[in-house]
This record gives sequence, C-alpha cells and structure tokens, in this order.
Amino acid sequence: MTANNPAARRFLYILRTLIIWVFVFIYLFPLIWTILLSFKTQVDALSYPPKFFSKLTAQNYYEVWNNSNFLQYCLNSIIIAVSATVIGLLLGTPAAYILSRRQYSPKGSKFLLFGVLSTRVVPQITFMIPFFIFFRRLRLIDTHISIIIMHLTIILGFGIWMMRSYFQDIPFELEESALIDGCSYFGAFRRIVLPLAGPGLATTAIFSFNYSWNEFLYALILTGIKTKTVPLGVYNWVSYEEINWGGLTATAVLALVPILIFYSIVQKGLVRGMTMGAVKG
Repeated sequence: MTANNPAARRFLYILRTLIIWVFVFIYLFPLIWTILLSFKTQVDALSYPPKFFSKLTAQNYYEVWNNSNFLQYCLNSIIIAVSATVIGLLLGTPAAYILSRRQYSPKGSKFLLFGVLSTRVVPQITFMIPFFIFFRRLRLIDTHISIIIMHLTIILGFGIWMMRSYFQDIPFELEESALIDGCSYFGAFRRIVLPLAGPGLATTAIFSFNYSWNEFLYALILTGIKTKTVPLGVYNWVSYEEINWGGLTATAVLALVPILIFYSIVQKGLVRGMTMGAVKG
C-alpha cells in the first residue's frame, strides 16, 4: 500500500528527515552551546535558567588572544603533534607492512601484534611514573622530546594496527610482479605498496594528529611553562575559586579551528581511507 501511495511515501520521507535532523541537533548541541558560551559574559554563562540568546560579546576572544599565551600553546601543540605523527608513520608503516606479509613475518608475529595491542589496552597512567623518573634523570622534563616520546607509545600501536589492515587488502601478486621485473623488495614497497596505501596513510595520520593535539594527561605532568600545549591552555581558565566559562570555551573554540581546517583539506582522503580499510563482507 505504501509503495503505491505517493502521499504515504512523502510522509515517510519527511518523518525520516525530521528524525535525522533531531539526532543531528542532539549530536551538535554541545558544540553549539560551547560556541554560544564563548560569546557570553560570566554572568550570562552562569544564569539560571540558561539564556540562549542573551547579549553576545567578543571580549572573551580578545582576552584569549591578547592576555594569554594561546599562540605559544598552539606552536607547542603543532610541533609535538606533527613530530609524533611523522615519526609514528615512519616507524609504524614498515612494521605494519612486515606484520601483514606472512612471507616475511616471523613465527612470533601474533605475539608481536598482541604486544602492540597491549599499548592501547593498558591505561596511560600506568606508564607515567617510570617514564617521569626516566625523563627527570635525563633532564627532559618540560621539553618537546618527552611529550613526543609518550605520544609515540600510543600512536605507534594504533598506526601499526591501522596500516596492517590496509596492507593486507593489497594483493601480494602486485609485489611479485614488480620483483619479477627486477625491482627490489624495498622498491616494490616504495613504488607499489605505498601509493596504494595512500588513503590508509592519510587516515592514520589524521587520527594520530588528532590524538596528539588533544592529549592532556602526559602534557599536564611532563610540561612546564615553556612547553604547555593547547589542552593545558583550556585548563588554565579553571581555578579553585571559579571557572571562567567565557575564556575556557573561547579557547576551546579557537583550538578547534586548526583541526577543522585540517579535516576539511583531507576530507576526501579520510572518507576514502575509512572505506578501503573497512572489513570485507
């Protein structure tokens, strides 16, 4: 009956559209509310019931931009996130390739994969005390190097598992053909495998960069005045007496801008990479 009734089909289409928009609004409401709070005074932010459309002001952004070290925090986050992402790809991609090829993998490859996975399973705080003592003895506290190393403990494991799934989807026959044509193993990897795994590299880089940019625990413990990152810049607006909601949300919104720009640039590669890396039915 419904298939032959245009009015019923239109009603179902409108109903589905409304339901989708309701879920989209629920999903985006925290972000919308954060943006609104960033333009409110402290009095309006704490008012009850909440004032959604009270007088808006850009004073919070002025204070963040001129009266805090936000630009320095951004520079530190960029240095740490880019370095950790690049090093993670350089080290994790060859390891993932070897573990994806049974022809080259050792008999203990499953044990190695379990060890790599354990870095994602074990709570981050577990590594904190021994690494803190280690970095303090080497005088690496309040340096970019210590944060990059700690981020690599997570990024490497994640990158190896991600890239391994992409390499497994690439037929080994393509590499065999290159070897028959006189190409070396490294040449086949560089000229054949890596271009085909490009979307996977982009996806892994995006998730790795996003983790490093937003990581808070290691930065809180290992950084000082010189190397504070963006998440700590957000946390600076929290004090014992009160929480400056305007400054906090304004900093959070500004911290989203580099990530949104990065996502908009590589959006096609991200979607394609996630599709290629999906589990085959």
